[in-house]
Amino acid sequence: MMLDTKLYLLDTNVISDMMRNPVGTAAQHALLLAANEPSSKVCTSVVAQCELLFGLRRRTSPHWSTQYSRVMASIDVLDLESTVATHYADLRTHLELAGTLIGPNDTLIAAHALALGATLVSGDAEFARVPGMQVENWLASVASEK
Repeated sequence: MMLDTKLYLLDTNVISDMMRNPVGTAAQHALLLAANEPSSKVCTSVVAQCELLFGLRRRTSPHWSTQYSRVMASIDVLDLESTVATHYADLRTHLELAGTLIGPNDTLIAAHALALGATLVSGDAEFARVPGMQVENWLASVASEK
């Protein structure tokens, strides 16, 4: 990966929205990003993929499997590297001491984004409590951000 590549790590709720709404705001953001920032890269964490696959097991509809495959065809899934462990431990300790814990999977996803230096794309407000986290909400209206 090139050093000037900006990473956008998609959270589970953003990918779910892209599955439900192929022309919705999250999908529009991804298209605008591809057109306006060609050196950027859209990806997700294997942790988000785990959550999505769990959701698919609970909804055994061929429609959702097809939608999942369609969306994931353009999103790289990144494995957790060993550097995520330090970020996770530091982040969880900080949040615990502050009394502002977030869910365990969200903590892993946040640590993954921090380790990568990626912008986390999520509709979850709880990520705003993560120190040093760059967050964008692609579930908000594209027009409202102009």
